[in-house]
Amino acid sequence: MDLMGLKAISPDSVVLWQWGFATLNATIAFTWAVMALLVATAVLAARNLTSDVHYSRWQNLLEIVVGAIRGQIEDMSQRRMDPYLPFIGSLFLFIALSNLLAIVPGFIPPTGSLSTTTALALWVFIAVPAYGVAHLGILGYLKHYIRPSVFMLPFNIMGEVSRTIALAVRLFGNIMSGTKIVAVLLAITPLFFPVVMNVLGLITGLIQAYIFAILAMVYIASASRAREEKEEEPSPQEKEARAKSKKPEKQGNAGREADADPSDTGVEKQKPAKKGERKL
Repeated sequence: MDLMGLKAISPDSVVLWQWGFATLNATIAFTWAVMALLVATAVLAARNLTSDVHYSRWQNLLEIVVGAIRGQIEDMSQRRMDPYLPFIGSLFLFIALSNLLAIVPGFIPPTGSLSTTTALALWVFIAVPAYGVAHLGILGYLKHYIRPSVFMLPFNIMGEVSRTIALAVRLFGNIMSGTKIVAVLLAITPLFFPVVMNVLGLITGLIQAYIFAILAMVYIASASRAREEKEEEPSPQEKEARAKSKKPEKQGNAGREADADPSDTGVEKQKPAKKGERKL
């Protein structure tokens, strides 16, 4: 069953229920279906968590997924991943599951709607300054907009907006085009090619989920990188204290060298041999 025809570009145009001004389209319905499936899976996997050697398959799956996401976040951010794991992990799991369920007949991935991808990109747009302010403070975060010069302010603002638009359009374009290609091939050659394209679509969907999550992590990490650079550079007081601590050390070394016998090289001089004695 194909709810969305070839002429429909977005699942927003597929109306499932309408009463007065209230409308339920395919995007809203399948978005809530994906979220309900994620919540149900999380509850099933986390209800019997244990630290014993013997644990359930659900817990094993949960540990594999969470461990992989934690590893990727740590590699990208080079810092503790705990503050970023709920947000980045939720983005990746939602997008990946939405794209994987496209193989189910009648399911329309909500990520094929520009409204859904725009909402996800807007959350990233909000999360970047939120994490940046949490790490640097309000003034510290706002200062990076005028670096290296105040003339860069409009360009930095344009960069923030343009990358948000790019996130939304990239995900929407890839998922929408993949869905349309499969629909066209089903109409032309209903046997072999649609299967191949579905497999390629699943791989593409996972790659797009990975790219979206990684780019979100890169944007968030770059917003709080200035603090680490500032912390690595010693303050003027620390530089002065280090300089003072080096002076007595140099003076002590000079005193020890003066007290030492310059002729004493640490090698015992050989006494001249007496007459009649053979030199060894």
